[in-house]
Amino acid sequence: MEFVVEHLKKQFEQKKVLKDINFVFQSGKIYGLLGRNGAGKTTLFNCLNRDLKADGGRFFLRSGEEEREAAAEEIGYVLSVPAVPEFLTGREFLKFFMEINRDRIEEPKSQDEYFDMVFIEEEDRDKLLKDYSHGMKNKMQMLIQIIAKPKILLLDEPLTSLDVVAAEEMKQLLRTQKEDRILIFSTHILELALDLCDEIVILNQGTLEAINRENLDQGGLKDRIIEMLREDGHV
Repeated sequence: MEFVVEHLKKQFEQKKVLKDINFVFQSGKIYGLLGRNGAGKTTLFNCLNRDLKADGGRFFLRSGEEEREAAAEEIGYVLSVPAVPEFLTGREFLKFFMEINRDRIEEPKSQDEYFDMVFIEEEDRDKLLKDYSHGMKNKMQMLIQIIAKPKILLLDEPLTSLDVVAAEEMKQLLRTQKEDRILIFSTHILELALDLCDEIVILNQGTLEAINRENLDQGGLKDRIIEMLREDGHV
């Protein structure tokens, strides 16, 4: 399976943020999306998730010769600012999500097994989500997407609010989730992208460009990425 983006465009008044986005994302990989502040990473995600209407272009799933539009449930989105129902406890939220999606969940596990997957401690599972830290809310966002298993998962800075240990735990979990799926991981932390992701994609001056890792050691790869990002006029 491939996720194909063709000639995607988006501008706000006179500012062209996405000028001509063309890319083919392949199943079974984690893609690191890098770009300077204001380059349009979140705008791209919002267009792909249909939260924003693009001004041009299209995106679709392709398998062999077959092309089709991705259904809403096939695209998951973990927001940089967690959006969870704070009036529910963690357990109530998880139970509610599992009940309304029971027909779509493959090989369902118990609630506590799911909590264990994202390292939510037992004493926190029955607390109100409003009392969760930013990082714990982010874990809950990620958990429901892991349970739902969308074909495409957009992750907007999902690990920046986690401490070192929690971030490493979540990286290991994400690596287990890429089989038969496409994960697009937006981050401004170069070392994180190089460590976690199979492919690196740069959003630079309104277009996407992949970094070829061949014939580049780690130092040379970093230098090439920084050189490309410096070409972008965003601060």
